[in-house]
Amino acid sequence: MNWIAELYDLYEKNKSQAGRQTEEGTILLPLYHTTVAAQVTVELDGEGNFLGAEIVPEEDKLTLIPVTEESASRTANPTPHPLCDNLEYLAGDYESYATGKKCGEKHALYMEKLEKWVYSPFSHPKAEAVYRYLLNNSLMGDLLACGVLQAEEDGRITEKRKLQIVPQTKAFVRFRIEDGRMMDRSILTDESGAYTDKCWKDGTLQKSYIDYCAAGQEQAGLSYLTGRRMPVSYLQPKKIRNEGDGAKLISSNDSENFTYKGRFATKEEAFAIGYEDSQKVHNALKWILRKQGGNYDSLYFVTWESDLHDMPGWPDGSDRILEKGKDRNRIDGQAGVEERSDRGDESDFDEEIDLDDEVDVDEEGVPQTGAAQAARLRRAIRGYGKFLSPSSRTVIMAFDAATTGRLAIMEYKDYASSRYLQALEKWQERCFWRHQKVGKQKGRYTYYGMVGVKDAAELLYGTEEKGKGYFSMKGKEERYKYVAQRWMPCILEGRAVPEDMVNLAVRRASSPVSFDSRFLWERILTLACSLVKQQYEKRFKEVWTMALDETCTKRDYLYGRLLAVADRIEYRTYSKEYAKGKKADEEKKDKESGRETNAKRYMSAFSQHPFRTWKIIEEKLEPYLVRLDAGERIAYQNLANEVYEKFTMEDYENDAPLNGLYLLGFHNQAFALQKGKKKETEEEE
Repeated sequence: MNWIAELYDLYEKNKSQAGRQTEEGTILLPLYHTTVAAQVTVELDGEGNFLGAEIVPEEDKLTLIPVTEESASRTANPTPHPLCDNLEYLAGDYESYATGKKCGEKHALYMEKLEKWVYSPFSHPKAEAVYRYLLNNSLMGDLLACGVLQAEEDGRITEKRKLQIVPQTKAFVRFRIEDGRMMDRSILTDESGAYTDKCWKDGTLQKSYIDYCAAGQEQAGLSYLTGRRMPVSYLQPKKIRNEGDGAKLISSNDSENFTYKGRFATKEEAFAIGYEDSQKVHNALKWILRKQGGNYDSLYFVTWESDLHDMPGWPDGSDRILEKGKDRNRIDGQAGVEERSDRGDESDFDEEIDLDDEVDVDEEGVPQTGAAQAARLRRAIRGYGKFLSPSSRTVIMAFDAATTGRLAIMEYKDYASSRYLQALEKWQERCFWRHQKVGKQKGRYTYYGMVGVKDAAELLYGTEEKGKGYFSMKGKEERYKYVAQRWMPCILEGRAVPEDMVNLAVRRASSPVSFDSRFLWERILTLACSLVKQQYEKRFKEVWTMALDETCTKRDYLYGRLLAVADRIEYRTYSKEYAKGKKADEEKKDKESGRETNAKRYMSAFSQHPFRTWKIIEEKLEPYLVRLDAGERIAYQNLANEVYEKFTMEDYENDAPLNGLYLLGFHNQAFALQKGKKKETEEEE
């Protein structure tokens, strides 16, 4: 199916929800309706008498109103909405109070439109009450009398004063109608038996206007969307991405240039969409975008399953996929997210591991491949398919606007839902690594899999906010969109992450001294490991894991292992100082000072000239080796010798830059040393 058919089908499946506002504030628009932000609520009785008015609370400003084909697309043209509108359309006394405003024509057009509805067979008591009240031409005076509008000393209102963010002269008014003796209560009760005095939530009022519009449609043509004959529209809706969006997805207002000339004789031959078809497609898109869409800068995207079952989003990280799976009870056991201490970003990666009991370790305490976490993640992803039908499909759409008036479909993908879930599973497996994050509610935690698109953009392009422990994207918001667009085919189609982005991650991870927060560098390091891992799998069909590969003889991997050994040796002397009675306040000061090992100070140079830089690191390591206990010193020296023995002389003396594989060697070796030491400490205790 194409995107139009998918959206049309989505509307048809959910049309029973049309006009109902959810707790989240989303509304599936009925035909001939749209939403606006209202600033004023006017209260009338059933006979059209003014009872009062109030300013709309900010959280309740979204208002469903009836519209015509022309008013829904109005810009500069004075086409009124049928019931609720701006003051300049509603108030017959507008010119008496608003300085320099001539709006008699707008008010006359409004009253003419409303009168036709009121005197039609499809009239509604609430529309009649509004009409009777507005015949009095007293709206502006009433609003001033009750304090909703504020006048200047000369008794007139100006644009200087505002209601919320709108000048009070342009305030949008909605109505609430109390039940009255002239109103038939049976007419005002919807199918569920519910009654409301709020015009913007009254299903009977909506149905009355829909019937009125449908009866008034005369001109019929062939709709190119569905192939049915119906009234054709050449004015398409806006407000697709949000309530302030003026960009249109379909537009045909060019009759002077070459939009259709040379191929068709008239615009009708080139372009004809049934009004009802267009409304259903656009309303479904607006609804699903607000319900479960997201955006990165100006790029808006949405993913939905054909029966609206919950599905993981392609930009989500593993932590989000697991958390959503946990909420829906679709996986057994724990969600796989390890809660950590809430000590923030300055906690030391070298010292703290805090793994749960399900981490795969051998008898020596060395971490293995993370198979338990990988299996948990697979169960989470596959769990989403538990209630899907065999015909279930998942649709992905992305939109962006180069100008304020035109909206482009950047991506449209339609998958069998099983294939979509398989694509996510493969992406997570290719990039599977151990990651850390700080959440607002649960503090610092560890998860396994791959980071989300938003986190990746911040790690790759963000600027560190020193002392605050996070990356700022101020002035770089377009980078979110940049990463999303380039990663989408990698996630959904199995392509390799662009090499320039892998190299960027490796460069940032190779410069730990550039970061004030050690935790942020650790996050970049693990992201780089994920990207390098998937790069080697796509390019060389090599599968790397988090477990230390003691048989590997690749030069880059071995040099990474050596760097991790040097880093651990020096760091262990810091721990020894603390163990010998160093005062708590001195210990805290030393940790907060950002004391770095020589291995990390020289890491950037080491990545470019490993042979030359290793000699420098080795020389600086001697004083720290002496300070270790004899048994520990010999153990580290033996480990370094084991790594040396795996080099060929040619590889060892090769001073060419290292590729990203050295980070895997560094991280795997460092992780193995940490876990091994933790096991020794526990045995001693």
